[in-house]
Amino acid sequence: MQVNGAPEPFSTSRLDALPLDVAHAEEMAAVLFDPALHAYTGGAPEDATALRARYERQTAGSPDPAELWWNWVLRERADGCLTGYVQASVRGSGAEVAWVVGTRWQGRGYAKEAATGLVRHLLDQGAVRTVVAHIHPDHAASAAVASAAGLLPTDEWEDGEVRWRYEAPAAPAPEPGA
Repeated sequence: MQVNGAPEPFSTSRLDALPLDVAHAEEMAAVLFDPALHAYTGGAPEDATALRARYERQTAGSPDPAELWWNWVLRERADGCLTGYVQASVRGSGAEVAWVVGTRWQGRGYAKEAATGLVRHLLDQGAVRTVVAHIHPDHAASAAVASAAGLLPTDEWEDGEVRWRYEAPAAPAPEPGA
């Protein structure tokens, strides 16, 4: 399982999700350089120095011991380059997730593959039972990713975004006498 709260790597058919490391900042700054990636979330692209500082904070972990920050960069196996990231903030049996795929790799199904792999990875670990994502109501591509990962939109809103949720089915009750 996790060591010191750090995430374990996982893979999908075309991507390796590698635990975030400060050394990824230089390459990720190039992946995330497009201002269009911030159209629905706000902010602006960060240079490698700013991204390195953010990665240092993220890899140090949450200041709240009840919450785990799990971040992965996505490496495309075919050419070995980084393509984006996925992340999960885990508290108890719930995880809030997010994904970003660089503009150059969009339209190839990588976000759906990564988000689906992330949700499966979180559920397979056994502790997470609920997965939540917050998606801008006009961001159709991200809504399609959430849907492909098994999340459903709710009537709940937070900061102008729709809350999407997946609830793992309850475990069946043990058989009498078992």
